[in-house]
Amino acid sequence: MAVDIQTTVRNLHPLEVRVILGCGPEDELSVEGVERDLGFKAGNGNQALSWLLGKGLVKEVRRETRIFYELTDLGRLWKEQGTPEERIIEALRVQGGTLPELAGRLGLDARDAGSAYGSLAKFGALAMDGDKRVLLALPLEQVANGRPAKGATAEHLALIRGLLLRAAGGAAEPRHQERTEGAGEVPLAEADLSPEEKAAIAPLAKKRGAGSSPFRLAERETVFYRFTAECASVKAALLSAGITGEEIGALTQELLESGGWKGRAFRSYNVQAPPARLAVGRTNPYAKFLEDVKDKLVSLGFEEFDGPLVETEFWNSDALFMPQFHSARDIHDVYRIAEPDHARSIEEPWLSRVAAAHENGGTTGSRGWNYAFDRDFTRRLILRSQGTVMSAKTLPRAQIPGKYFGMLRVFRYDRVDATHLPDFYQTEGIVLGEEVNLKTLLGMLDMFAREVAGAKEVKYVPGYFPFTEPSVEVHIKHPALGWFELGGSGIFRPEVTESLGVHVPVAAWGIGIDRMALMALGLSDLRELFSYNLENVRLRRVK
Repeated sequence: MAVDIQTTVRNLHPLEVRVILGCGPEDELSVEGVERDLGFKAGNGNQALSWLLGKGLVKEVRRETRIFYELTDLGRLWKEQGTPEERIIEALRVQGGTLPELAGRLGLDARDAGSAYGSLAKFGALAMDGDKRVLLALPLEQVANGRPAKGATAEHLALIRGLLLRAAGGAAEPRHQERTEGAGEVPLAEADLSPEEKAAIAPLAKKRGAGSSPFRLAERETVFYRFTAECASVKAALLSAGITGEEIGALTQELLESGGWKGRAFRSYNVQAPPARLAVGRTNPYAKFLEDVKDKLVSLGFEEFDGPLVETEFWNSDALFMPQFHSARDIHDVYRIAEPDHARSIEEPWLSRVAAAHENGGTTGSRGWNYAFDRDFTRRLILRSQGTVMSAKTLPRAQIPGKYFGMLRVFRYDRVDATHLPDFYQTEGIVLGEEVNLKTLLGMLDMFAREVAGAKEVKYVPGYFPFTEPSVEVHIKHPALGWFELGGSGIFRPEVTESLGVHVPVAAWGIGIDRMALMALGLSDLRELFSYNLENVRLRRVK
């Protein structure tokens, strides 16, 4: 492709300039070679060549797959403590024994000990007598520090010892040196190994499952590049302009203090280039909305409650005077827990009081539902399907007068659409007191609909819930979705409050806070609250 020489020269990074000026026109360029020859830091070679490739100043000419041997944790242990062969020879200088005895003394597993014995026996260094005791077949004067001083065994052990030391950074690879992080280790390039070294390392290396081998075999592909014809003109322009790649790119405090900037050339900058976009961190708007609702309720004197996601049928429904044959108990409306499927017990006296309320009204003044309460069914574990479960659990410990709320995640089997999700959040609350009535409740609902959700049009319609009487639903009008229910509310029935030890009126509500967020954040689909599109999330604001 055609290259605009002057524009290209202005846009070259110092790393690219150094590659163009430091390498010959016929050189084959690779990341490793550029970093080695030009003294680049690790990673700079890849940056420079990829930028030059994008500008059309270099082209790919070939790829080469190379094999390297890297040290494993076991290899590091061998390097520090000795190979199994070295350790066995050293141990036999002190005391003989059977192969299992030697393995036990040295802390080797049977496989490594057997492999080491086989290798040394092949070279004639070890033998075994009639009692299966391993014997040292070399004169003791030929053994020093666990290594034979001469012979085939010595050469074999010296090869392995040398490979371990070189891989640990004891010697630099002459042509294909690669640096690795940690302890200055240097993978061994197969191309740099002698035939004897290749034969020695082959049985000690694995490509997969290398934890049981001292070396890990790794294949790496190296890409080679050459300068394109256009690069000659760019190089000439660089030389003509006196650009070396050593120009100062940033005037730092250190340069100012030392005076090192004097007599140095500076990089030119395009002041018309658009600035980089700053993607600063920001609170998720939905999370912020939830926190704002919490702050408002706390400022009104409410105390927050919370509880587990897994609940019993007792607290989720029975304590709320929902009959055990109610349609909401259908398996398609709640998620059951597979294991364990039942709680061990239900707290007393609440179990007995609630059971009595269901069966005959107990002491609540009600006739109840007139059925035999199932005390086994009530222990069944489910994912809580309504936030009101926490209102019920709070009643026995609530102060009077008192105000409580929670931001609770609930789960229901539901078809997903713009206003329904199978799991969502509810803001649940109760107000207890002698003077609490329906007017108190309507005032709270109006605050949620207008001040929190930001709705302009609100209406209240009669509703039915087994645990409240009277019951009210609050509806708001969304500019795109039209009217939809925000939540339900009412005054708890005596069958609920009396059974749980409360003898004053209790106003309760359960409002879908996700639906309030639709209005407050200007959205028209609940699924957008949990979008993976970060740009859309960043642009949202709480109105």
